[in-house]
Amino acid sequence: MTKFDLEDRFIDFTIRISNVVDEIDNSKLGTHIAGQLIRSGSSPALNYGEAQSAESRKDFVHKLKIIIKELKESRICLKIIRRKPLISNVKKLAPIMKETEELIAIIYKSIETAKSNMQK
Repeated sequence: MTKFDLEDRFIDFTIRISNVVDEIDNSKLGTHIAGQLIRSGSSPALNYGEAQSAESRKDFVHKLKIIIKELKESRICLKIIRRKPLISNVKKLAPIMKETEELIAIIYKSIETAKSNMQK
């Protein structure tokens, strides 16, 4: 996977998150979670862009850790949406939940690799 493939995945992730947010009901909780999700769900793409221009390996790892935090926040928001439920068809969340897990795994592995390379 090239860096641009992953960049495109993050951009697609942001768009898919936006689609979920557009379906969330307008209750107090729905409005709150929608705001949180749009921020945490768009952050990985933007931070990935920053990571590509990191000033050092340490800075690169730091930016990847921010991506992990934002992806995990998004995952929790999606779980809340599913359990409440805040959208009419919670089954539609399965693919974005799967993508969230895959992106977390990819970035986690990237962090391990970058840390290993720092010690060489």
